[in-house]
Formats: sequence, structure tokens, C-alpha cells
Amino acid sequence: MASHPVDLATWPRAAQFRFFRNYDRPHYAVTARLDVTAVMARKAAGLSPYRACLHAIGAGIHAVPELCMRFRGDDVVRHDMITLSMTVPTQAGAFGYAYVPFVADFGRFDAQAKALIARTAAGADLAPNDGERDDLAYLSCMPWLDYTAISNAMPGPQDCIPRVTWGRIVDQGGCSDMAMTLEVHHALVDGAQLGAYFAAVQGALQAF
Repeated sequence: MASHPVDLATWPRAAQFRFFRNYDRPHYAVTARLDVTAVMARKAAGLSPYRACLHAIGAGIHAVPELCMRFRGDDVVRHDMITLSMTVPTQAGAFGYAYVPFVADFGRFDAQAKALIARTAAGADLAPNDGERDDLAYLSCMPWLDYTAISNAMPGPQDCIPRVTWGRIVDQGGCSDMAMTLEVHHALVDGAQLGAYFAAVQGALQAF
């Protein structure tokens, strides 16, 4: 898919981009609780809560242009489509990375994600991104924990690929919720964009 240069002369965040661009510790993470009651109500009918969350995360990322932006030196580009790269437990007892292109139609996305995740689970390769791609978002589910905060390992301050983590789904007596964390580079994303992301993800989760 195509990427497009961002015009720094007209981009409202250009000053913030330049201010945070070369910070030693430019990443920050925000955790919020999301309602997944509608998703869990459809689990008995065959809906995968995991893949439903994947799709909602993809919808949230694509609803916020800044989450699709990446560095090109001192410039910025915006990708039309972001591929979701998630950790997948393997049959060997480790994990590998799957790469699932986002598709707005859930039925198509679900079938594609199920097949690609199964392929990764059956393999033995880690298959990490070697740095050639930045049209990605990194995803990781922590179903063992109902956590309150989390941070990710980062290769350095030049990495601007968003990280999304979500935790165990908790029954709250008639409704269900979970923690979700978005970790971003401050040169590209402010609090307003995080708020828009979480609102879009919540909307997608409630639409099931």
C-alpha cells in the first residue's frame, strides 16, 4: 500500500514533532479500561474475542492518521494501511510474530487472521521485523494478567512504531472489561490522538 509525505509546512503538529524528535526517551504509554461486553456476548456463537480485539485495534489505528505516520529522517510519511504484527505462542513453547494486513470488513479480516496466526503457531521461526518495514503496529496480548500499566522493550529513540497490549478479560457482574495500553513516540502522537484511538477502539468493540 502507498505512503504519502506529510507537509510539515501545514501539519499542525510540526512544532511538536521537531521538539520531541530527538529526545533520549521519547516514548510514553497510556493504559485505559475498555468494555468488551458485546464481544463476550457473541463468544458462544463462535466469535473469537482475541481476533475481535485485533480487528478493533486495527480500526482504532486507522481512525487516527498520526498512528499511521512514520519517520523518514527529518521528514514524516503517512501509510494508507498498517499491518498488525502480533506475538503468537508456538507449539514449541516459544513465540513468533504473525503479520496480518488490516481489512475493514471483519469477516474477511477474521478468516485471514485465523489462517496467518495458525501458520505462525505451527512454525519455529521468530520472524521478527528486520527493520525494513515500518508500515506495522506491534500487538501483544497478556491474557494471564489484569494489569494496570505496562511498557515495552524499545530498540532506541528512533523507533516510532506504535505498540498495543491488552490484558485478561474480567467479568464485572453482567459486563466485561479489560486493560489496553498504547505506547507511542511523542514526536508523532499527543494525548488527543490517544484519546481518539481509545474512543475508536471502544466503538468498534461495541459494534459486535
